[in-house]
Amino acid sequence: MKNLLYIGNKLSKTGKTVTTIETLSANFVAEGFKVKSVSSIANKWFRFLDMLFAVIRYSKWADYVLIDTYSTQNFYYAYATSQLCRFFKLKYLPILHGGNLPKRLENSPKFSQAIFKNAYINIAPSKYTQDAFKNQNINNVSVIPNSIILKNYTFKPREINTVKLLWVRSFSKLYNPKLAIDILNKLKHSNIESELCMVGPDNDGSLEETKQYAEELKLDVNFTGRLSKKEWIDLSKKSNVFINTTNFDNMPVSVIETMALGLPVVSTNVGGLPYLINNNVNGVMVPANDADAFVEAILNLKNNTKVTTEMIKNARKTAEQFQWHTVKEKWKNTLS
Repeated sequence: MKNLLYIGNKLSKTGKTVTTIETLSANFVAEGFKVKSVSSIANKWFRFLDMLFAVIRYSKWADYVLIDTYSTQNFYYAYATSQLCRFFKLKYLPILHGGNLPKRLENSPKFSQAIFKNAYINIAPSKYTQDAFKNQNINNVSVIPNSIILKNYTFKPREINTVKLLWVRSFSKLYNPKLAIDILNKLKHSNIESELCMVGPDNDGSLEETKQYAEELKLDVNFTGRLSKKEWIDLSKKSNVFINTTNFDNMPVSVIETMALGLPVVSTNVGGLPYLINNNVNGVMVPANDADAFVEAILNLKNNTKVTTEMIKNARKTAEQFQWHTVKEKWKNTLS
């Protein structure tokens, strides 16, 4: 098996959400790959240096370098490490995250071309990202979707009497968590018995802002903070509708996980989500930042039991396409 150096933000021990570098690294090791992953250093500047030094340290050991690549500040981590890989003639593979990455291609064309055109191959989690890159004349892109271990997600059909909303994500302005509060507020004002649980750590101060917003509206919301995968899956058994309020997205694992669990999904129609959700077939899509549309969709789910039951069955079938047992073969072929 090959030796893999994986570059990314490995920060779950500092209270952040577990990200691809941790889950995918573990899966690779289980398949027999040798993996070195960095960095888990909390300070961003020291973490950046650790990433660079890792490329130097393992330049003669690594067969491939995997680089988690996002559209925000981490984009520059990817740029620097990728160019160092070029210096050492290492085969590197940017793993393309974030629904706003296509916009980064437009805003930073020189950096983008330097990273992506010179990559061994770029790994996109969805055809949405692949299409966006092809539109910028970057054609060395393969689709390998995010994956789940399906046996960890017990399917449970839901009844919707009291509306019990679940929101799972890092608290970040990109993911528009305050919209979840607006949705609950409108349900309450319509005399719909409802509650909301929001799961996830803070990323940019949005958690405190969202808590304050809920207090201002006198709404009782369950903020759990960061939970382990098992903890939030257990918690999800008490919920009956999953809401995804994001303004930008790619192919979020949380939505795939929710589909596997049997929770009906109502999501904003942004980024790569239309490539995952077939509207009114395996989920419901609504315009971004539109609380009224969310409420209408939620009430339709509540009032149309047969339609909702069929929808969550279809969603489970969709989630089955993302199980690691299937996805790992694409990785093995790429890293052969």
